[in-house]
Amino acid sequence: MPAQLPLLPTTVVGSHAWPSWLHLVREATAADRLGPTDLREAYDDAVRIAIRDQIETGVDVISDGEMRRTMFIRGFYDHLAGLRPLAVPRRLGPPSYDSHCPFDVVGRIEAPEGLGIVDEFRFARAHADRPIRVAVPGPITLLMPLRRGGPYTSEDTLLADLIDIVNRELRLLVEAGCELIQIDEPNYVMSAGKHRLLREGPAVLLEALRATVAGVRAKLALHVCFGNAHRGSFATPRRYAALHPLLADAPVEQFVFEYASREMAEIELWAKYPTGKEIAVGVVDVKAYRVEPPEEVAARVRLALEHVPAERVWLAPDCGLWETPRWVAVSKLRSLVGAARLLRRELSGKP
Repeated sequence: MPAQLPLLPTTVVGSHAWPSWLHLVREATAADRLGPTDLREAYDDAVRIAIRDQIETGVDVISDGEMRRTMFIRGFYDHLAGLRPLAVPRRLGPPSYDSHCPFDVVGRIEAPEGLGIVDEFRFARAHADRPIRVAVPGPITLLMPLRRGGPYTSEDTLLADLIDIVNRELRLLVEAGCELIQIDEPNYVMSAGKHRLLREGPAVLLEALRATVAGVRAKLALHVCFGNAHRGSFATPRRYAALHPLLADAPVEQFVFEYASREMAEIELWAKYPTGKEIAVGVVDVKAYRVEPPEEVAARVRLALEHVPAERVWLAPDCGLWETPRWVAVSKLRSLVGAARLLRRELSGKP
């Protein structure tokens, strides 16, 4: 990462809000009305817009907006061989976590052409004038919709193949020039207690994370949130406390956690369990339609600075912005950047 990042760098967590016409593109795709050239042009344009939005609001480290992805991780299963889609459990009523397709594992899990993230990065890099954060789904989160079967006699062997797939994608990203990679693992907390691998405790998570990033020579971040699909449809109690004892040993340089939507609850745990690592603090509530003014965002940051030195604090939204109307998302990013500028003046003692 470049040394010229300012104090309290601003960043995003991954996804950006869709341009309005991209919803029409998705509908036309489902109706089989677009060809591959049409789709490539539409998504290329959407990525350019996401990048411009972030640059124009002044965000220091941006993403490609994840315009090409489908609902966080759902689109990645299209890249995996060895799966058979099952019936969607529930189709009526409000969409939530039980209204997505699970999968039977019927063969060896492979990604013959990778997960598509390297091509996403290459396109974004050519259109951005500043550092790019690339989010990659973690293997435990990819595991959650899969029903073990096929050649797998245990979930450990299934997880091992997912780890290999993700690790290969990470290495290829580094070869393509990516300097900051974020591992998305919301299921470290979202599925805690529901899954054997997670019930076995932090050591299992740490072992899986080490294997996932083995040999990856880039700045690494770990993003753990409580879900962002369907706005506020939380799948678990929102607590990080059980994770904190393992964080000092995690093989990453930065953590990305959400706080704004939880009124900054548990931010004091960074002082109780110091790590010496960077914390990208979620100080903008992406689950709320309301746009917080910069002064309110700055007040949240001041709470974080009571427990983490400013040199290790980054500012971020709580999670991705894909479920946020675009004008709201852009306004929230402006508030994030405005808060950072206000606090930099404050900390420097300059007017």
